[in-house]
Amino acid sequence: MAYRWKNTLRDKDVTDEAAFLNRRQLMAGAAAGMGLAGIGAAQARAQGLEPTSYEDITTYNNYYEFGTGKGDPVDHAHMLTTEPWSVTIDGLVDRPGDYAFEDIMAKMTVEERIYRFRCVEAWSMVVPWNGFELADLLEMAGVQSGAKYVAFETALRPDEMPGVKYPVLDWPYVEGLRLDEATHPLTLMATGIYGKEIPNQNGAPLRLVVPWKYGFKSIKSIVRITLTEAEPPTSWNKANAREYGFYSNVNPQVDHPRWSQASERVIGSGLFARRQDTLMFNGYGDEVASLYEGMDLKANF
Repeated sequence: MAYRWKNTLRDKDVTDEAAFLNRRQLMAGAAAGMGLAGIGAAQARAQGLEPTSYEDITTYNNYYEFGTGKGDPVDHAHMLTTEPWSVTIDGLVDRPGDYAFEDIMAKMTVEERIYRFRCVEAWSMVVPWNGFELADLLEMAGVQSGAKYVAFETALRPDEMPGVKYPVLDWPYVEGLRLDEATHPLTLMATGIYGKEIPNQNGAPLRLVVPWKYGFKSIKSIVRITLTEAEPPTSWNKANAREYGFYSNVNPQVDHPRWSQASERVIGSGLFARRQDTLMFNGYGDEVASLYEGMDLKANF
C-alpha cells in the first residue's frame, strides 16, 4: 500500500517550481515510467527544503567500493553493470527467491520524496528521491511472524569496484534495520533522483533511504535483503562500534568521538556559508520518535 506518508501542504502553499526544477523534467520522467507522486519539489521548498543541485548530489558521494575520495564514485562507478539486476530476498519470508529488478518495479508505486540527507561526517543535502516504500517490497515477499530485523547487502564485484581491493571495510557492505524501522512510511527504496534514473555513484539501481538516520545506513546497490530474528551485523559498526552504533539516528546531542554533531555544513551553500543546526532525527522526530520510546538515545546511538 503506497502513499502511507502524507504531507500537509496544499496548492496555495506551492511556490514557483522553476526556482530549482523545470516541471517538464518531471513529466518526462513520468512518461518514462517513473510514475511520480507525493510531495512535489515546489511544495518542499515551501517547507524550507531547498533541494541540492543535481550536480552536487551526483558528484559529492561516499561509496567506498569505488574509492574513499568524494569524487571517486563519479569517476569510477560507470564500471558497475546494473542490467540485468536482481535482489535476493530470503530468511523469514513466505516467498524467498531472486526478484528481477524489472519485476519489482512492475509491482511498485513510485513516489517523489524530497528528504533531508545528513552524513555522519557533519555535512548535509536535500535530495529529491524517486522510489517506493520498502514496506511494499517486504509485503510482496511475505514477512513471517518471527522476523524482527531486516538485513541488507551491497553488490560485491571486484572487477567493477576498484575500492574493494583495499581493506577499508569488511566487504561486502552490509546494513540493517529493525523491522518497525524498515516498514515505517518514511523508509524508501530509491530508484531515481530529480525524476531521472539514479546514477551509479548514488547507488543504482536500487538503494535504501532512511532520512532520520546518518547516511551510511542508506545502503547502496542492494543485492540481498534478509529477514532475521537476531540483530544483523552492519559494516561500520563492525569496523568501529565505539563510533558507529547500530541505530545511528541523527542526534545533535551525541557527538561522534572525533567531531561534534551539533551542526552541519550544507553542500552547495557556498564556501563562506554558515553552518546550520542539526535537527533531532534530522527533522523527522514527529514521525519517528515514537519508535524509540523508553530507549536511552545516548546509549543506543
